[in-house]
Formats: sequence, C-alpha cells, structure tokens
Amino acid sequence: MNSSDLQTILIYALPVIFAITIHEAAHGYVAHHFGDNTAWVMGRVTLNPIKHVDLLGTIVMPLFLYFATKGSFLFGYARPVPVNFSQLRNPKRDMIWVALAGPGSNFIQALVWAVLLVLMAASGVEERFFIQMANAGIRINLVLCAFNLFPLPPLDGGRILAGLLPRGSAQEFLARIEPWGFFIVMGLVLVDIVSIWWLRPLMKIGFDAINLLLTPLILLLR
Repeated sequence: MNSSDLQTILIYALPVIFAITIHEAAHGYVAHHFGDNTAWVMGRVTLNPIKHVDLLGTIVMPLFLYFATKGSFLFGYARPVPVNFSQLRNPKRDMIWVALAGPGSNFIQALVWAVLLVLMAASGVEERFFIQMANAGIRINLVLCAFNLFPLPPLDGGRILAGLLPRGSAQEFLARIEPWGFFIVMGLVLVDIVSIWWLRPLMKIGFDAINLLLTPLILLLR
C-alpha cells in the first residue's frame, strides 16, 4: 500500500462509516416508531458503528475490491438491521417508510456534506484532504441512496415495491426471487446495467436536487 492508497482510504473512511451507520440506524428507528421493537431491543438503533459493521462486507470486501480493481469498482454492505414487518402497526404501508428511511438518511447526509463543502469554500478553506472528504461524502451517500432504491429485494427498493404493489401474484413473485436477489443485482452490476440505467440517472437527480437546495445558502454567502 503506497501513500496515495492510504490517503484515499482515510478520505473515504469517515464518510463510509457515517453513511452505513446512520443508514442502518434509520431503518431501526423508523421500525421502532411504527411498532416493531426488534432492532431497538437488540441495541441496533444506535450511532455506534461497531454495532453495524460487518467484518467481511464492510471492511474486507471493499478493501479487496479497491486493490484488485485499482479503485474502479467498490462494493460493500453493513449488517442489516432486523425488522419484523408483522409487528408493524400497518405492515404493508409501514414497510415502505422503514425501507425509505435508509436511502433517505443517505440523501440527507449527502446534503450535509455539500453544505460543509460550501461553507469551507466560503471560509477560504483550501485544505485538499477536507475538500476531498466532503466530495467523497456527497458521492458515497448518493451512490448508497440510489443503489438501495433499486427495485429488487433484498434491497430497500424491493421492499418499497412490495409495499406499493397490490397483494397477489406480483408480491409472491418478489418473495420467491428474494433469496436470489443479491446475486441477480450483482450480475446486473457487473454488466453495467445498474450503473448505466439506474445509478447514473438517479445520482444526476440527486446532484441536481442538492444544487437546488443549496442555492439559497450559496446566494446568502456571496
């Protein structure tokens, strides 16, 4: 590992830890709000990253992929927060809010990193490390937000789709493919379908939304 690789890891480490920790805690908090105490009782509704980090998915796999692909492809995951959807007060409706909580938290984090970037620029901060970290925070969170919204279980988008679909054959189909959903998504990622037809369009929408929301602050600081 050279100094450039080490600096890249340090730049991304904090945004990644915040991104996955708040994402998972948000799922648990919203589930608790709507009546399911599973994650709450297990101590998973917390901002302690140790509770959410998966050794293989959060550390080993991303590092391996970073060095194996020279940074061109990264993937990782945290320990999913357990949710017992049958315990929700209105399972079909509430599962949508529980699923949305994770990607929603990532969009909010991207916005917060963008605000920090604007404030640093307005304050004359030119330290490259902090500027790159803020940019990394924006990009990582928009990637996580968009990727998790992909409408296939076990991703959050699959849960949202299941909640929106009427009960019947469509929901049963989603339930049948869920055990294979992860492998299907990875296959679509490897052939660039997810990237071209899902991630890039949604991330562009995310960047445009952040730019729009930041416009008043930018005008105020001029």
